[in-house]
Amino acid sequence: MTFLSPERLWLLGLLPLLAAAYTLLQLRRSRYAVRFTNLALLSQVAPRRPGWRRHVAAALFLIMITLMMIGFARPADSVKVPRDRATIMVAIDVSLSMMARDVPPSRFDAAKAAAKKFIDELPARFNVGVVGFAGNANLIAAPSADRAAAIASIDQLVLAKRTAIGEAVFTSLQAIRSFDADASQDPPPAHIVLLSDGDNTTGRSVQEAIDASRGAHVPVSTIAFGTPYGTVDIEGETTSVSVNKETLRALADSTEGKSYEAADAGQLREVYANIGTSLGFKTEHRDVAARYLGIALIFALAAGGASLAWFSRLP
Repeated sequence: MTFLSPERLWLLGLLPLLAAAYTLLQLRRSRYAVRFTNLALLSQVAPRRPGWRRHVAAALFLIMITLMMIGFARPADSVKVPRDRATIMVAIDVSLSMMARDVPPSRFDAAKAAAKKFIDELPARFNVGVVGFAGNANLIAAPSADRAAAIASIDQLVLAKRTAIGEAVFTSLQAIRSFDADASQDPPPAHIVLLSDGDNTTGRSVQEAIDASRGAHVPVSTIAFGTPYGTVDIEGETTSVSVNKETLRALADSTEGKSYEAADAGQLREVYANIGTSLGFKTEHRDVAARYLGIALIFALAAGGASLAWFSRLP
């Protein structure tokens, strides 16, 4: 639970003062009774008051005040609600390291199949675009609600040399900006989902991409895809192509995205499913002050009822 007006919680600091004032008043009454030396006469002129009962109404009243102060600070519950709309950019690494067959039939084929399924299962109200990146980044499908076009664009991806992770982020951001400029209403929230198996080897740096994403308020979620044992044959030479998880984790963490790892096709499908679920909902804070005020009313009625029943007066 959170509070929409937490600055009002300082009022709770007054509660100990109220409790202290009540205690002092009770002590003064006790001292006054002791000064009345004719105890026989005192018992006749002063009605006998129930001992512990006289504190019940005060305790109920104090609880009521506490609940009212909490309600005044506007407590709120966090709830997940479906997003009305969003723009999702799917960026896929098409560098030569994606030829590795540590993930059968290959990293590239498994990545394409999982990305297609991810796009197909996104909410219909979302716009989705596709970026492929190797030595540079290319917008393969501009953001739109056309799922068939986005899925078909993935079949156009071809492998190439080097890996430009930073450029993939910049190209995705540019596609988002262009879509927002053409939108007839307020731009929807955007998110980049980037899959890669390697380090940034060309183009603008990952740090520059982080700065640009943060400036645009667009989170980047990353998927580190592959195993430490991947190899590829390039021009007759076998080259190890392990996954650089640290770079991708830093990109996600620094842009308020989430970092994932997948070592096989099944894990990759599961990761995409988790991302789709998280993107399909947003967290909202719903004011629940009425709940506390309602309970406070019950305690107020209880305090009044106890005082009337035992003392024939309201507290």
